[in-house]
Amino acid sequence: MGSFRTVSFFNNSFGCTVLLLLLTLASCGVSRKAKVRQKKINTVISTARTYTGVPYKYGGTTKKGMDCSGLLFTSYKTIDMSVPRSTVEQKKFGKKVKKKKVKEGDWLFFAMSKKRRKITHVGLVTQVNSKVEVKFIHASSSRGVIEDNLYKAYYKKRLRKARRPF
Repeated sequence: MGSFRTVSFFNNSFGCTVLLLLLTLASCGVSRKAKVRQKKINTVISTARTYTGVPYKYGGTTKKGMDCSGLLFTSYKTIDMSVPRSTVEQKKFGKKVKKKKVKEGDWLFFAMSKKRRKITHVGLVTQVNSKVEVKFIHASSSRGVIEDNLYKAYYKKRLRKARRPF
């Protein structure tokens, strides 16, 4: 009978080189994808910030007047991403994110009515500095388009969910 000899692929320099090459290529792909995502998010945030100071207008999507869901809708158009126009539809878009895990570009949903169950407002995370400061931009019905801190008592108690659009 002949003898059977097993050779481990990774016990030779060729196998190790191939493994190292595959790991490097995989990490480059992830890194490249993350950079593209971050560039898109930066564009969306920059666009949203150009509306700072614009007065609130229900159904608005221009510099003459903007509402909260319109701000997201308009800002995401700059990266050729089609998002729903209404808060009702936006709250179903993308994937769920734990409130403690939000990142720039994520959407925050609030219940602003007296009953505080129905989601009626949305904002875009613009900056995450720590567990006590998460800035977001939104169209406030009383102050127009502004950036606020999620951890202000007013917003913190009204936050209902967060989603990541992509």
